[in-house]
Amino acid sequence: MPSVPRIHPKPRPGNLREVAEKIEEATGLRVQILGGKLVMSPTPRGKHAGVIHLLEGIIRPKLRTELVAVEVSSIAMPDEADDFVTPDLLVCPRDFLESDDWLLDPRDVEVAVEVISQSEKSRGIRDKADWYAVAGVAVLLVIDPRKGTWALHTRPDNGAYRDVLPGKYGEPVPLPEPLGFEVATDGFPVYGS
Repeated sequence: MPSVPRIHPKPRPGNLREVAEKIEEATGLRVQILGGKLVMSPTPRGKHAGVIHLLEGIIRPKLRTELVAVEVSSIAMPDEADDFVTPDLLVCPRDFLESDDWLLDPRDVEVAVEVISQSEKSRGIRDKADWYAVAGVAVLLVIDPRKGTWALHTRPDNGAYRDVLPGKYGEPVPLPEPLGFEVATDGFPVYGS
């Protein structure tokens, strides 16, 4: 059995971002900090990545020139020095591509997309949605290839999204302004059993 590299420094409040970066570097796992806790997940499997690829291909040509769709970019939690999350895909101002910053202000994110992993638990999904709402991300799209469903969360208020529009594959996702277009979900893959 291969040995797991030791991570130094040890996690404690105030150095979680440093520890998260070291874990990602040593293991290849995706690491986020939600509510002051390190949350690790493996890199996406084929169908998970397939949803992201299809979605990005649909969204990118419809964006206004000042917006861009990007993967592997992180969003900071305002007023929480350590907390950040890395959605599967997000839409933000094109200026970010010229920035040296690695964290986006949540108010600059037009939509964040989370594709649910095959092994993800319901509580983790709820915790993520709450995190995005607390951060003030205007729109969260959650796609669940386990069930072939999606949920569009809008109007964050007081730590929760006031509106949640559920749908299933085959039904278009109506992204609100400033995007203002629909995303077809017909060809999104569903995980095998």
